[in-house]
Amino acid sequence: MRMLKKSVLAAMLIGLFFGTQGWAADVVKLDLNAVYGATSFHTVGAMNFSKLTEKYSDGSVKITVHSGGSLGFKGPELLKVIKDGQVPMSDILMGVVAGSEHAFGISSLPRLVGNFDEAKQLYNDTKPIYEKSALKWKQKFLYAAPWPPSGLVTKNVVNSKADLKNLKTRTYDKNGAEFLRSLGGSPVSLPWGEVYSSLTTGMIDSVLTSAESSKNGKFWEVLKGFKVINYAYPLNMVTINLDYWKSLSKPQQDAMLKAAAETEKQQWQNSQARHEEGIKVIQEHGMVVSNESAEFGATLDTAAKKIVAKFKAKSKKDIAAILDKYSK
Repeated sequence: MRMLKKSVLAAMLIGLFFGTQGWAADVVKLDLNAVYGATSFHTVGAMNFSKLTEKYSDGSVKITVHSGGSLGFKGPELLKVIKDGQVPMSDILMGVVAGSEHAFGISSLPRLVGNFDEAKQLYNDTKPIYEKSALKWKQKFLYAAPWPPSGLVTKNVVNSKADLKNLKTRTYDKNGAEFLRSLGGSPVSLPWGEVYSSLTTGMIDSVLTSAESSKNGKFWEVLKGFKVINYAYPLNMVTINLDYWKSLSKPQQDAMLKAAAETEKQQWQNSQARHEEGIKVIQEHGMVVSNESAEFGATLDTAAKKIVAKFKAKSKKDIAAILDKYSK
């Protein structure tokens, strides 16, 4: 009897060991590249997505978020990086990769929408196109959310087209560069991590960005004005390499999609809150926040329409139809 008990106990321990080993082998570990710093709005969203994925997958999918571009990937190359599987996942500022995939430039078109409600409707209309475009690059589109609206952050308050002449402005994509160039400005392309130092050295003297990013960058230390122009509500998306996606079990995929949907909803809400907070904080630190005049707004609209028309001319029918719907 004693020998029987020992045999049963040994069998249980062996079963427990191999059962545990089998569970551990089923845990999928993924890296997610995040371009912006750990406290950035979109990086915080990616971290929340990671936690939710682990929760809903019962711990079988663990995503490690690498913030601040610490993996060495910064922006324009990210579609190819994920396609090639150099990193399984990444957040991507869509306008930055529009040179590789035209559709991803839609959300950063100038003055196409004027508020968060319009931006959300535009996203709902374009999401199927984004999903299809991601597949072309061997990726599964998971979720997207906007940066708070872009404004002009400058050393001197900008009130007219004349104030933009030769203004060296850091822009985040081709649309912004063309927009400012058409208004007499001198757009400059820079990685986000080099913006502050470039402001201090005089390489640039202004930035096309949000109040949220102005707050995170402490731009009040080097700049004075924030002109509210609702230039765009540019989207950040998160994608996963299709091979990695297909390697997940159906329950794991469902868990990730559930986490993505929840994160997307929260990030849209957070974006508006972050915009309001950003405006408040930069004002508290002495920056002058001002709205465009009717005359200046009309000037900006004229320039914006030309950029949208040029983009539309290069677009397929489905994108062109959406642009017709939103063009003013």
